Amino acid sequence: MKTIKICIGSACHLKGSYQVIEIFKALIKEHQLENIIELHAAFCIGRCTGAVSVARWDDKILSVSKDNAREIFIYEIMAYL
Repeated sequence: MKTIKICIGSACHLKGSYQVIEIFKALIKEHQLENIIELHAAFCIGRCTGAVSVARWDDKILSVSKDNAREIFIYEIMAYL
């Protein structure tokens, strides 16, 4: 199982972390990845200036917004499964 952690700390919350979570949840379902990817909320990944911070299973930290979430998921998540 691959784990993705999405920060829901203050900076990330203000920049739309819950929207990013919902987009990622929908994409996981759309691509039938429920048995491959686990999605978790996390408090402070340590990259507040790059909010919304998302930690991929290999510790790569990504800066995601609702506007680029789909693109990031395809090119930075699915491409590394």
